[in-house]
Amino acid sequence: MELGEAVKKRRSIHEYEPKLVEEDVLKNIFRTAAWAPTHRMKEPWNVHLYQEKGKERYAEAVLDSYERQGFFQGYDEEKSRQLKKGIGDFLLQIPHHALIYMPKDEDERKFEEDYAAVCAYVQNVQLLAWEAGVGVLWTTSPYLHDPEFAKGVGLDPSFYKLVSVLQIGYPKRIPKAKQRTDIGDKMKVIRT
Repeated sequence: MELGEAVKKRRSIHEYEPKLVEEDVLKNIFRTAAWAPTHRMKEPWNVHLYQEKGKERYAEAVLDSYERQGFFQGYDEEKSRQLKKGIGDFLLQIPHHALIYMPKDEDERKFEEDYAAVCAYVQNVQLLAWEAGVGVLWTTSPYLHDPEFAKGVGLDPSFYKLVSVLQIGYPKRIPKAKQRTDIGDKMKVIRT
C-alpha cells in the first residue's frame, strides 16, 4: 500500500472482530512507528498494551474514573448499574487497548516537542496498522485527565502524561470516508 493511499483510506474503527491481533504483528507496528520524528532523540512514547485478562484491570480503572467524575449520577441504581455494565462490556469486547503515555517535562517548550513526537508516533501506529489490515481508534477520553486513573494503572501522574488510548483490532466494519476541506480553504500562501 502506498503512503498516500494509506493516509486517504485509513479509517477510525469502532467495531472489531472478536479475535486478537497476532503479537508479532502488533510488535512490528509499535516498533516501526518509533521512526516518528523526535526532538533530541528522546523517543518519549511509552505503551501499556491491555489484552485478554489485562483488559479487565483496564476496564475497572475506567469505570472507577467515570464513577469519580460523576458519569453515573442522576440515574436510579438500576440504570446506573446498566450503564456501568454496558461500558464494561463494550471495553472488554475490544481486542486490545494501548495506553500511550510520556514523561512530563517542566520546560513547556520541551513538553510540547515531546507531545508532538508522541502524536506523530500515534499516527504512525495508525497508518502501519491500517497497512497490516488492523483497525485503530485514537481516543482521548476524560479518564486520561484523572490522576487516580493513572495511579490505578500503575503510573505516577506527577511524572507521566497520559496521551491517548488506542483501541485496536481487526475491523468488523469499515466506515465510509468523510469529505475533507480543500487545503485552499485552510492555507494562506505568503510570498512577500
